[in-house]
Amino acid sequence: MNIILFSEGESFFPSSDERAKHIRKVLHLKEGDVFRAGECNGMAGTAVIESDGPDGIAFSFRSEEDASKLYPLTLIVAQVRPICMRRILREAVSLGVERIILPVSDLGEKSYLAASLYTTGEYREILIDGAMQSGRTGVSDTVIAKSVDEAVRLASADVCLLLDNVFQGVALSQMDLEGRSAVIAIGPERGWSDRERNVFLENGYQIASLGSRILRTETAAVAGVAVALSAMKLI
Repeated sequence: MNIILFSEGESFFPSSDERAKHIRKVLHLKEGDVFRAGECNGMAGTAVIESDGPDGIAFSFRSEEDASKLYPLTLIVAQVRPICMRRILREAVSLGVERIILPVSDLGEKSYLAASLYTTGEYREILIDGAMQSGRTGVSDTVIAKSVDEAVRLASADVCLLLDNVFQGVALSQMDLEGRSAVIAIGPERGWSDRERNVFLENGYQIASLGSRILRTETAAVAGVAVALSAMKLI
C-alpha cells in the first residue's frame, strides 16, 4: 500500500482490517505517527494515529491535494475466470483507467458472474487495493454488462478501438491519441464471436492490434492499457 484509503466519514480501522494490519506489521507505526492517506475518489493527505488499542486504530486526517484524477480511458474486457479478473481489475486501476465495463460474452462462461468476486462485492476491495498501490485516490468506475451490446451502449469516447487478432488492424502503438478520450475492447479467453465483432464495427469501433501473438486476456488488458495511455501521451 503506497497510500491507505478510507471512505467518507471513516476514522477508525478495526484490528481485523487489512489496513490496520498494514499499519502495524508493515509500517510499524504507533500512536502519534503519521501515514499517507486519502479518501476514495477524493483528497489525499496525511493521517495521524490518535489511538491504537485492541479494537483497532483511530486516526485523524488532514487533506493536502486532490489525487482522484484518472485517465480518460475506458476498458471493456469480457468476463474471464475470476482469478484472472482479479489481476485485471487491480492492474487497470493502478494504471489509472477511468472506467471498466465487464460484459458477458457470447463465447465466455456465463457462470463467472456467480463467483464470490461479484456476489460478495470482493471486486470493489480489489479496485481499492489497486488504487492504494498507485498511491492515488481515484477508483475506476466499474460496471457489469449483460452483453457486448450493452457494453457498447455504456461506453463512449472520441476514439473506440477493438483489439483483435482475427481482423487486420493498425498497431495500437502507432496511433496518435493525444488529447482524445478512448475506449479499448479486449475479448475473453475464447475470443469475440463474429456477431460481437460486427456489433463493435457497426458502432464505429476501429480494429487495433497488439501484434500477431495470441495473448491471455489479463496480459492483453495490461499491455493494451499501457500502450493506449502511451499513445494518448499520458505515460
